[in-house]
Amino acid sequence: MVNNKERYFYATGRRKTAVAKVRVFEKGEKAGIMINDLVCEEYFDDNKVLVEKAYSPLDLFSLKDKYFVSVKVLGGGSTGQAEAVRLGISRALLKIQEDFKKDLKDKGYLTRDPREVERKKPGLKKARRAPQWKKR
Repeated sequence: MVNNKERYFYATGRRKTAVAKVRVFEKGEKAGIMINDLVCEEYFDDNKVLVEKAYSPLDLFSLKDKYFVSVKVLGGGSTGQAEAVRLGISRALLKIQEDFKKDLKDKGYLTRDPREVERKKPGLKKARRAPQWKKR
């Protein structure tokens, strides 16, 4: 797939329970994003919103044709995975060029969204939903 002698920049992105391990290569014979050995559009089933989220850091600087991105993503749902990929690519771009930091930060691409699913508590139906109260 990818030649091991090529130099790449590595970063990790996380969102909810999704973890994306991102490697950004200088463009060789192809450019774009491969997620778990599938093209990004194929991986997200042509969901335009998720594909745009994944490509957004590259689109911000018009680098779509300059870099090849290889991603291994685990856990979570499709939205969490797309946002984890976005964070991973943004962090890798920072390693390539520090000048990108202001624009990435302004767009919110460098912020790790800390929201997680709240755990279910004993005696409740869900995290906060109490059983229906019954007088008689």
